[in-house]
Amino acid sequence: MASEEVRDEVKLTNLDQPLFEGAEATKRDLVDYLDGVRERLLPHVNDRPLSVVRVLRGQKPFMQKNVPKYTPPWVRTTQMWAEASKRRISYALCDDRRTLLWFANQRAVEYHPTLGFSADIYRPTHLVLDLDPPEGGDFRLVVEAALLIRQALADSGLSGAVKTSGSKGVHVFVPVDDHAPVDDVAAATRAVAARAERIDPVLATTAFIREDRAGKVFLDSTRAGGATVVAAYSPRVRPGTTVSFPLSWNDLDQVTPAEFTMRSVLGSLGVRDPWDDELPKPQRLPDDLIAEGHTIPVARVQAMQEGKRRAKARSAAQDADG
Repeated sequence: MASEEVRDEVKLTNLDQPLFEGAEATKRDLVDYLDGVRERLLPHVNDRPLSVVRVLRGQKPFMQKNVPKYTPPWVRTTQMWAEASKRRISYALCDDRRTLLWFANQRAVEYHPTLGFSADIYRPTHLVLDLDPPEGGDFRLVVEAALLIRQALADSGLSGAVKTSGSKGVHVFVPVDDHAPVDDVAAATRAVAARAERIDPVLATTAFIREDRAGKVFLDSTRAGGATVVAAYSPRVRPGTTVSFPLSWNDLDQVTPAEFTMRSVLGSLGVRDPWDDELPKPQRLPDDLIAEGHTIPVARVQAMQEGKRRAKARSAAQDADG
């Protein structure tokens, strides 16, 4: 089999090379997979500034936001101000097969779109909860925590859909309308997590500092603002090249994330996308949910302040012992 070919006017090279250590896949497998799921993947990244995780030979995986200088002129881009680096960054917009194939040839394995469209990334189309198991924790714990989120949403008059993260956890996506500004969506996300935690505080926690989680499932409510979330059907740089796969709620307790790899997904796609049935229409966030969320500190800010407080306390204790 030739190690080079052309698809949709994109020259694909070195297709016989291993993708990354432990991938159990070649670059050709990546190209074939992305091409095979493009009709399902592209709607989730379309017109959203895109960050990708690339794995070049002999290098560690890295996240690329700013498109390289050699990017073809036909790749759509949008410029955005990056506060961290104090400069404008050109993000790619992966809207078609040709662009997706170009990314595949660049060994872009993971696809992380923003929650808002390019016209305004700070107008999120979804509220997202990211659920992570405790160290060494069974996936069944994550499933139970996801059901807490589902109950908290239902109690608030909302509904969402679920997918594996492609790693060890799950993502719950709740489509929202454009009524609430980004700060209100972020607040509602915190409130949903807090309400789920209150249902079963033995199982789940919103503690952002890892040492405070005490073996519980972490309900991460920080995927808001200009944040990105790995797209449904995106591969991950994980052993076996797992895939973030959308599920029905009824199937969630019957699977494990490791089941969904580039090979298994591509060979078992049905006619319909599970999220065609599971994702509800955009919903208006309840005022009481937003109000509650605004009383909850932003997790990253609170964790930073607490980290500084603990560092000072440790320093003071050491000085006293000295």
